[in-house]
Amino acid sequence: MTLVLGGARSGKSAYAEGLIEACPGPWLYLATAQAFDDEMVARIAQHRARRVGAWRTRDVPLALPEAVAEAEGPALVDCLTLWLTNLILAGADLEDAVDRLFAACARVPGPLVLVGSEVGLGIVPDNALARRFRDEAGRLHQRLAAQAERVVLTVAGLPLTVKPAPPAQGTSA
Repeated sequence: MTLVLGGARSGKSAYAEGLIEACPGPWLYLATAQAFDDEMVARIAQHRARRVGAWRTRDVPLALPEAVAEAEGPALVDCLTLWLTNLILAGADLEDAVDRLFAACARVPGPLVLVGSEVGLGIVPDNALARRFRDEAGRLHQRLAAQAERVVLTVAGLPLTVKPAPPAQGTSA
């Protein structure tokens, strides 16, 4: 499992897609975005247009743990923070949903890449909902980073390895 974090337009999605495309297809794209306005419709269309070939897309704004549990090969989740937003706005039990996601991630048979927006590098938000979101995203990312084999931070389109993958069996470091 690889966790790819970055800010808005940092290149995290394109980098994550490249990681999955290095694996034999078909590739599963678990999309958590919801199109509530025309601008988001355009963003989603731009993301879909970039994915060609063996990509299969499944929209899972809330049912991410279930979709991850059903993955049978290489899978990409984009984006964890949009999923978290959807859960908060739906009044869902975050602890339960996150626990189910972790259990599902631990059982995925193929490569799994998770994308999340790093939102904790800016100023403290001025309202309780935004502060809750920032705090929950930070907790989610910390927990996933501890479980992930590899963690990458993207900045200005450049991947920075934060937690390198362990050496392959039978090789020396």
